[in-house]
Amino acid sequence: MFSNAKLNERIAFGLLKLATGMVVVFVLVILYYIVSNGYSALSIEFISEMPRKGMTEGGIYPAIVGTIYLIVGSIAVAMPLGMLTAIYLTEYSRPGKTTWIIEMAINNLAGTPSVVFGLFGLAMFVKYLDFGPSILSASLTLALLILPVIIRASQEALLTVPKDYREASLALGVTKWETIRRVVLPAAIPGMITGAILGIGRVAGETAPILLTGAAYFLPRLPDSVYSQFMALPYHLYVLATSGTNIAQTRPIQYGTALVLLIIILGVNLVAVTIRSHYKNKIKR
Repeated sequence: MFSNAKLNERIAFGLLKLATGMVVVFVLVILYYIVSNGYSALSIEFISEMPRKGMTEGGIYPAIVGTIYLIVGSIAVAMPLGMLTAIYLTEYSRPGKTTWIIEMAINNLAGTPSVVFGLFGLAMFVKYLDFGPSILSASLTLALLILPVIIRASQEALLTVPKDYREASLALGVTKWETIRRVVLPAAIPGMITGAILGIGRVAGETAPILLTGAAYFLPRLPDSVYSQFMALPYHLYVLATSGTNIAQTRPIQYGTALVLLIIILGVNLVAVTIRSHYKNKIKR
């Protein structure tokens, strides 16, 4: 007979395994649905050509390029800013009013709906700073959107580094900044990159912020600068599926667009995971 503690442990592990299995099943079902409906639309022409006839023909090449620009631009802004904020909060700040205000601001940003970020981006970057509807406006808006995720993930990664590492380095006469740069950061980088991975997935799938800051439904050309309007896969898919004039006719394009978006997210995440694994292996050595 099992003791009560053993029985409770088995029940808990059983529920955890059940929950994990359900998540995996849901993910596989969604993947199967998108792949089975979208693979027929994939071709070299679909990926490399410009759209034609109001997006009822041609490809989605400008939307692919625009999505990649958004991912790179937002991560380039949010990742260093988020990491530096996390370093300040974890390594330098002391309990007090300033720290409390910063923490509250981060928590409020994390709970703010994406459409509010879009409205802020429209008011601040598009209108006030006069960047106009552009890649720059959209990238800065998305950077603010994912900033809380990167800050929190970076904080958790820094907190997992044992205090003994810091104390041993400081005891040898190394400055605090050098200790952070040479001892703490290398150990925390894998966890900090995890925050970037989470941010990438959210950036690639957001529609409301880019809708208000520069995305266009039908723009059969590539952006020539950061101040240009652009096409993007999530907004393109949204319009095709809800507001297009030929929804039934463009259905294969809808699923094909969703599949391409999924492939891009998985590809970028794979690169980030590879970088994280590289740093983990360096730490083990």
